[in-house]
Amino acid sequence: MNINSLDQFQLTSNFFSLTIAAMGAATAFLWLSRSQVSAPYRMAVTISGLVTFIALYHYFKISISWNEAYKIVDGALVPSGKPFNDAYRYVDWILTVPLLLIELILVMRLSHAETISKSLRLGTLAAIMIVLGYPGEVSSDMGTRWMWWAMAMIPFLWIVIELFIGLKASLDHQPAAARGLISNARYLLIISWAFYPVVFILPMLGVDGPAATTFVQVGYSIADIVAKAIFGVLIFAIALKKSEAEATA
Repeated sequence: MNINSLDQFQLTSNFFSLTIAAMGAATAFLWLSRSQVSAPYRMAVTISGLVTFIALYHYFKISISWNEAYKIVDGALVPSGKPFNDAYRYVDWILTVPLLLIELILVMRLSHAETISKSLRLGTLAAIMIVLGYPGEVSSDMGTRWMWWAMAMIPFLWIVIELFIGLKASLDHQPAAARGLISNARYLLIISWAFYPVVFILPMLGVDGPAATTFVQVGYSIADIVAKAIFGVLIFAIALKKSEAEATA
């Protein structure tokens, strides 16, 4: 990672701080509120809180590594000699991205067989997507980055198809009060996930040096807040609506 502006360093630090606060608040809200939904949906809300808790831990580690990678000398920002460990982000994603899909499947309350099959298939695809993206992320060769980006997009597009076609029939059987929220959750997940490959290719589009580092770190932070904290609250809202609908049915 390369950065030489104190303003860019502080902006990135502030976004890490914002992300830590968002993940912490979402975790507390989700775990404290899980008792408000009926028993079949508590696992989905619990997993939502687990996702934000995992992200909270890794952003704490990312923030520490970021602040240790630079120091201020005579009012100027200079590298400290300790490398910034961005691998924490991929460790986070390999755990949280499959769980994001699983929590959506759980809150839809499909049949047992369908829940297992879709969770395994989508969770595996999500893990493969993250594994394929990492070699490109750490490479400085543009050709290598493009190759791994293209390979990671294959499971990404497969997941998109599964969400919009594979779950369409199941969506039609959801309570009317929750159907719109579930549809919105699918769109939110895909839109927020689409932000990651866009941020990934910024260095390949000529955005390089300190600007690229800032854009990538801030961009990933925003995407994580939307895909985990905001999505988790939406999962809770779906669980609450379905609990209320089923209680009055």
